Amino acid sequence: MTAQPDGWSRLQPPDYAEDKATDKVSVTLDNRGLTYADGFFTTMGVIDGLILWQDCHHQRLISHAQALQFAIDDQALLAMLQVHAQQLQQGMLKLIITRAVQDVRGYGFTPSVSGSVCEIWLKSSAMTINTTEQAHLPDGRVVLMQPASSAVCLTSQMACLPPILAGLKSLNRLDSVLASGELQRIKSTELNLDKRLGEGLVRDMMGSWVEGTMSNVFYQLASDDQLADDSKASLRQSFSSSEITTQNNIKNPHLNEDYLLNGQWLTPPLTQSGVAGVMRQVVIDGFATTDNPVQMRVLTDDDLPHITRLFFCNAVRGVMPVTALTLLSGDRVCFSA
Repeated sequence: MTAQPDGWSRLQPPDYAEDKATDKVSVTLDNRGLTYADGFFTTMGVIDGLILWQDCHHQRLISHAQALQFAIDDQALLAMLQVHAQQLQQGMLKLIITRAVQDVRGYGFTPSVSGSVCEIWLKSSAMTINTTEQAHLPDGRVVLMQPASSAVCLTSQMACLPPILAGLKSLNRLDSVLASGELQRIKSTELNLDKRLGEGLVRDMMGSWVEGTMSNVFYQLASDDQLADDSKASLRQSFSSSEITTQNNIKNPHLNEDYLLNGQWLTPPLTQSGVAGVMRQVVIDGFATTDNPVQMRVLTDDDLPHITRLFFCNAVRGVMPVTALTLLSGDRVCFSA
């Protein structure tokens, strides 16, 4: 293992492209992750020397290696990750695994019963998010809880993928790159008065809303009885700039301590696009044995005005509650906390 000044370490193979004069390790232009996005990654939060949701990240290593036909000693790799977590104590570990350079020209790779040899890279970095607020899932597990923020519907779309690739956190993230770029442009524009804007909701190529730019999404819908009540049916509102400014001057609303425990949570299926995130699975598992297990349900344009609660989540940040969602029309849907 050779550590790099920017935080990157090469875990495998140990003698790849090393400059003996400088003891630096470089990625060549033949690297298949660089040339073909032939690989996957996972980002792990570390608190008190322990990897958050280590079992779920371990399952990702196994499932992604099987899908991409990689030869990975998952137990040995997990042991190395635990050592790095102990050294880091508090922060984030980003793991990138790519298929090793092949003798076959072009996209192809040499078939092997055990799978392809891999190049494995790891980066350690500081934790830059809130880790003090927490919430409980029905199964008793504790998840990080971020301050409530708002979200916006984006025009960017997620690519549709064949079943074997749908849900994988592959290195091909160009759709996420463009969606994140759109969100940053919205945040930086002088016309954006919503200083608590945190995430963007993204559609797939079929027009269904799938996930955030860096997270999965869960939501609740108004019941038929609620929709029949005129006072609760008018969920879609239009806000002037001054009203948005006033709302943003208010401190983050206090979330109900049972925020995650009440109501029926829904999440879009990821059979054609999106990333099946670690925290998404943690939440699904947390409700699996309750009277209201999480249901997979397509989220459409018609549903958006009737959402009553919504949150994004990922393995590093945990749960990110949303208080309001700006639609493509410019109308704004506000949610209960």
